[in-house]
Amino acid sequence: MDVVEFRPERSQYAWTFGGAAPIREIEPGTVLRLWCDDAFGGAIRTVSDVASATLDPRFLNPQTGPFAVRGAEPGDTLVLHLVDLTPARDWGASTLVPFFGGLTGTDRTALLADPLPERTWIYELDRARGTVTFVAHQGEFSLDLPIDPMLGTVGVAPANREVRSSLTPDAFGGNMDTPEMRAGATCYLPVNEPGAIFSVGDGHYRQGEGESCGTAVEGAMDVTLIVDLVKASAARAPLWPRIENDGEIIVVGSSRPLEDAWRISQVEMIGWLGELLGLDRLDAYQLLTQVSLTPLANVVDTNYSAVTKVSKTLVPGLRPLDGLHADLRARATSLT
Repeated sequence: MDVVEFRPERSQYAWTFGGAAPIREIEPGTVLRLWCDDAFGGAIRTVSDVASATLDPRFLNPQTGPFAVRGAEPGDTLVLHLVDLTPARDWGASTLVPFFGGLTGTDRTALLADPLPERTWIYELDRARGTVTFVAHQGEFSLDLPIDPMLGTVGVAPANREVRSSLTPDAFGGNMDTPEMRAGATCYLPVNEPGAIFSVGDGHYRQGEGESCGTAVEGAMDVTLIVDLVKASAARAPLWPRIENDGEIIVVGSSRPLEDAWRISQVEMIGWLGELLGLDRLDAYQLLTQVSLTPLANVVDTNYSAVTKVSKTLVPGLRPLDGLHADLRARATSLT
């Protein structure tokens, strides 16, 4: 496998999906070893740093990339297998951003109430123990939490030459903020433009489902991933991002209101179950009703994201693309 290493300079960050020229063209099967910044671009480093004074909202979620995949054409499926995610700093940050978060007034939920007070938490990383430490601002409480590294933002160029902010999740992927995007997962994305034009970023050292306040434990990340491509002649591309791990198949839907994001993930999973098991739509609907889990990914972004997942243990025979995920896992063993 070809191995490409890339650590972007700040001037090389992408801030959108679509509208950015690829920094490199790679072959399917390439291994990428990348460095990705946190959502704040490293600007929040102490508890005294607050969003209104430190962050420019035009420059959040810096992306590493985009990369073009040789031979990728609209209708194909881009495959990204996350081999390893390792924190690249010894601290992560989380902060309350004015008029942003699931439990405060926002630009779309207009209230007369003032925004929540700004506050920042710095989580120190203990590499030996694999933990980050929450420290309360008031009182003496602290708590060590296990790290669970993930990428918040993974996506391709949108369809129809659209240019979308790296803060937005949609059918192209983007800022989905689902903890399912951890090492060992394989992500399947629709190719909308020649080359796919994909990027990754927004490292999280851990995050609860829903990302309630709008920020995880944000931290820079060393990323190893394998890039592959499935041609349209071999399989229909997904309409929405799909994820597979060793135990589950997963769909992410993004929209507002939240129930529409949930509906998208459910309908796409019904279609996927039909493909994999040879079921008609209503049989797949009934099966889904009894076996699916539906955690929230985020309820804070410009679109909300909901997840539908189905266990391979409950439903044997879930083997997308003739076992491509297992093949990528096997390839990955030579890299770790």
